[in-house]
Amino acid sequence: MPKVGMEPIRRRQLIKATMEAIDEVGLADATVARIARRAGVSAGIISHYFGGKDGLLEATMRQILQDLGEAVATRRRRSLDDSPEAHIRAIIDGNFDRSQTSQSVMKTWLAFWASSMHRHDLQRLQRVNDRRLYSNLCCQFRRCLTHAEARRAARGLAAMIDGLWLRGALAPEGLDIERARHLAYNYLDERLARADCYA
Repeated sequence: MPKVGMEPIRRRQLIKATMEAIDEVGLADATVARIARRAGVSAGIISHYFGGKDGLLEATMRQILQDLGEAVATRRRRSLDDSPEAHIRAIIDGNFDRSQTSQSVMKTWLAFWASSMHRHDLQRLQRVNDRRLYSNLCCQFRRCLTHAEARRAARGLAAMIDGLWLRGALAPEGLDIERARHLAYNYLDERLARADCYA
């Protein structure tokens, strides 16, 4: 009989092992046996907690998305500035947080994006993530810009964040986080340059 309180610990171990296995050999070769071995548990535990590899990948992505949400929320709480610019910078910074830019997480994100084109459960997670980014940006831009301008600015910045992240993930030298943030900040500054922003 498993010890009380072990389930959350085992789940975290398996999610971490999943990201490490994807980093090492890619999603296709990140078998249940390989992941279990990395986590130091039996393969049956994965079926018990997640129903198999597909459920484990979904849980892994949910964890990464939760980490992303926390990274943005933490930066927003730390800021004493309630301006749209400060909130949008927190969103930019959260998307380039270490929790989203380590090699294992970046490879897991890439595997997730590819799999989401074929799996409805992952496609739904991707849509939720896309909509959250867009709506958060749009909400802040709307404090300074007309509705149409805010939508355009939000779409542009969301595409820039994703594009910078993707190019960095695929670059042999990896993602230059400071450069990516600087480019996103420049886009933000240009969009707000003539806007009538208020806190």
